[in-house]
Amino acid sequence: MAMQLRRYEVVEGQMDDLLAWFPTISAVRAEFGFKVEFMLVDREKNELTWAVSHPGDFDEAFARFADSPERAAAFADQPKRVENMHVAMVETVIAPGS
Repeated sequence: MAMQLRRYEVVEGQMDDLLAWFPTISAVRAEFGFKVEFMLVDREKNELTWAVSHPGDFDEAFARFADSPERAAAFADQPKRVENMHVAMVETVIAPGS
């Protein structure tokens, strides 16, 4: 299973709105086989960190997701909420609950 770690520097004052909207985009990702593994918020630094996995070819699934009308609809009329994005493919070293 491939996993991607995503860390967002959120626009000041937009964290709660981003978190409220997030189920919209995670539902679209789920349609393409993605699963949100976890999500953490650092309110002091205004950062959102989360991981998303896919059981198959992550890059191919992401390309289909990124070009989908469902994704476009989810982002339609949404304001800019992420100032900077840090994204990397990662591997599990210690599993949750270990």
